[in-house]
Amino acid sequence: MFDHKRVLVALDGSTSSEAMLRFVLEIAAPLDMTVLLLRVVEPLTPGMAPDVYMGPLEDVEGRRRDAEEYLAPIAAALRARGVDTAWTVRRGRPEDEILAAAEESAVDMIAMATHGRTGVGRLLFGSVAEAVLRRAAVPVFLMRQPEAVAAPAGARA
Repeated sequence: MFDHKRVLVALDGSTSSEAMLRFVLEIAAPLDMTVLLLRVVEPLTPGMAPDVYMGPLEDVEGRRRDAEEYLAPIAAALRARGVDTAWTVRRGRPEDEILAAAEESAVDMIAMATHGRTGVGRLLFGSVAEAVLRRAAVPVFLMRQPEAVAAPAGARA
């Protein structure tokens, strides 16, 4: 018997992260899984250069609305294919919010794509997937996909 009935799927808006949806579509409905889609809106930080003003004028509500408009049609497409789906938007550091959402929602597994950065890219940008993998209290399914892989037809508006 498959014990992972509630899965959190973290999406960052990239085609790479959306490739995970193909996997979810194949297993979620037949295994009667509940899928929680998550999009984390990272806070914008002011610029570091003293000569350039990039003040804290962040449109939090606009960014949240964009994230909601991104997730709603994906959730609708999954539901149309028989997958019990909910979605949520959180604001903060992606790895912290993914882990918090997993705990609060009592998921059995976290599924997410990894960009597979190495070298300087990993040093500069870090690895959300690695941080989640190291700190998660539940199994983490990671999928590395090339940027060219698209989401299933109808998953995005």
